[in-house]
Amino acid sequence: MNRKDLNPDSSPQAALGAKLRSLREKRGWTQEELGERLKYSGKHVSAIETGRKSPTRRFARSIDVALGTGDAFEREAREIRQGSLLEGFPEYVSCEGRAAEIRLYEVGVVPGLLQTPEYASVLAESAAKRGAITSDQAGELVSLAAERQGALARTPTPLLLVVLDESCIRCPIGGPDVMGAQLERLVEFAEQPNTVLQVAPFDMGARRPFSLPITVLTMPDRSLMSYAESAHRGDLERETTFVLPILTAYHQLQAEALTQASSVTMIRQLRKGIP
Repeated sequence: MNRKDLNPDSSPQAALGAKLRSLREKRGWTQEELGERLKYSGKHVSAIETGRKSPTRRFARSIDVALGTGDAFEREAREIRQGSLLEGFPEYVSCEGRAAEIRLYEVGVVPGLLQTPEYASVLAESAAKRGAITSDQAGELVSLAAERQGALARTPTPLLLVVLDESCIRCPIGGPDVMGAQLERLVEFAEQPNTVLQVAPFDMGARRPFSLPITVLTMPDRSLMSYAESAHRGDLERETTFVLPILTAYHQLQAEALTQASSVTMIRQLRKGIP
């Protein structure tokens, strides 16, 4: 058998792969035998062990169960995935998953919390084609979007208020089927009892208080946080003194934006225009 030497110090993926190989061989299992226990192919196990693929969360959980390693592999896989995310974003996602209220403003694209899997996949694949991320990282980003949406189904259900710049619903992402389904998803979102969806129309002009996406979180203890991104990192602001002006500006944005009823009407009209 052609056995590839591993250098655990070359990357986090290589370190995880070397650890997996070591534990597998201690049990006397072949890659195919481990794959059967994990419900993956032996080739997939080989790709993980040699660092050619990054482990998904599902795969890592399966390893922990098969090898009795608690959540060790899942934690390592999470760290690998977060390494491909914008600095500061993993910390934000952790807070988002506990927030009582989420106020979100987005420009250009539908935000991750409202994306369909197909829409998210087009965005991730486009980033991979540009060389911004790897194909494995693209898959992890799509999985992360689904996980974040799943966290919103917790009890008590968080209040989610979303204002979309009109560009979010007019910028075509994917083909007609992808964009049409995404617009339908927005309409369904607006119909939920714990959500408010508004569109900030282009003609708001200078009345628009934000030029970039912004999120304000209200935590269960009523403390406030805001999150914004630059080209290289995300910034999670925890100081209430700095967050309050942003919250005030968000309320001003909501007052100037279309009502939810008018916003849904605009989205439905766009949906009808897609062949």
